[in-house]
Amino acid sequence: SQLQHVKAGDKVLVGKKPTGTLLVSNLLPGHVLYLLSTGTGLAPFLSIIRDPAAYESFDKIVLVHGVRHISELAYAERITRELPDDEYIGGMVREKLIYYPTVTREPFRNRGRITDLMSTGRLFEDIGVPPIAANYDRVMLCGSPDMLRDMRLFVEGRGFTEGHSGHPGEFVIEKAFVEK
Repeated sequence: SQLQHVKAGDKVLVGKKPTGTLLVSNLLPGHVLYLLSTGTGLAPFLSIIRDPAAYESFDKIVLVHGVRHISELAYAERITRELPDDEYIGGMVREKLIYYPTVTREPFRNRGRITDLMSTGRLFEDIGVPPIAANYDRVMLCGSPDMLRDMRLFVEGRGFTEGHSGHPGEFVIEKAFVEK
């Protein structure tokens, strides 16, 4: 409640202990980390793709951002142009990050819903990796309630188990917008 009153120049204390469900520590070790987001669900993943520890933990990080319109890909330039040139993590980004934006309502190089792109195998073909598998891939989900529901069914149907604090799994899901 106090954050709503923060103004430019105010001091904010930030603790070192992360909390919530979208934590790499809530995942079992793996090879490929999929960060699957729709709309503003991209926000928590922007910090993960800037974290050297994430790159040290996985061979590849695949960031998928699904939106309705091209204009909603607000961070595309930062992800594709600025981040690879970052003096601290640019090398890891260039070597390990795969950014896959997709649009549903207008023509674009990647077109379709994330669930459809994954279930048909198109996403995996496009980025040159094997289809998703619970024994070596990990998934973080954040976005619209429909995407969260559909992707939960998708990954659970492939043997993924949900992780949480104290019990890591193969996937984690943002709980803030999940419909009960």
